[in-house]
Amino acid sequence: MEIFSIPWWSALGAIILMDLVLAGDNALVIGMAASKLKPDLRRKAIMFGAFGAIAVRGAMALIVVWLLKLPGLQLIGGLLLLPIAWKLARPGDGGDDEHGGAAADSFWGAMKTIVIADALMGVDNVLAIGGAAHGRWDLVIIGLLFTIPLVVWGSTWVARAIERWPVIIAIGAGVLAITGAGMIVKDPLFDTYVIDNLMVDRIVQAVAGLFMFYIGWRALNKARKNGHGGGAHA
Repeated sequence: MEIFSIPWWSALGAIILMDLVLAGDNALVIGMAASKLKPDLRRKAIMFGAFGAIAVRGAMALIVVWLLKLPGLQLIGGLLLLPIAWKLARPGDGGDDEHGGAAADSFWGAMKTIVIADALMGVDNVLAIGGAAHGRWDLVIIGLLFTIPLVVWGSTWVARAIERWPVIIAIGAGVLAITGAGMIVKDPLFDTYVIDNLMVDRIVQAVAGLFMFYIGWRALNKARKNGHGGGAHA
């Protein structure tokens, strides 16, 4: 595939389209993680977190061929992503988080949540983008750079929206749970040693997402009753 040829532009268009779709998950995670920070720190966390998350995803894309040879990678990533969804859905140990514990209290706490969660969520996404690039790393890099302003803008909007509608936290936790469960059931090891059935896969993802949404929704109601989430529209 020669640069600037019709197949090159076609592949780039496919990658950008996938990036646009996948950026929604990124923006949700980043916005949730930064929603409790003060406005000045929130902007910094969103900016640096977005760059950090995209840098990690870019590094992963550069080794996508090697990743494809590792059965169990998505299984491990999914298992690690589920506790993050649980943490976002439930209040902290002290129970004093105004949004049910979904946001980090500090700049570095938000950064850690953003980068780790996005890296885990990005495993299957990177594999898809790497496949569309047909081995052209320039296409992967251009596609990732294209998403930076979109993710930053989207994350800022999500963080502001959470202040008005904290139920977004429960929805986001459900999305993370669906992603984590999806990574687990789509892993070759799961298909080989457990079951390979599309309907079962969908049911597992739906149950995980609904359960995590319920946990987050209940946490928000509890916070509202305790006087910490009066603006929640759950």
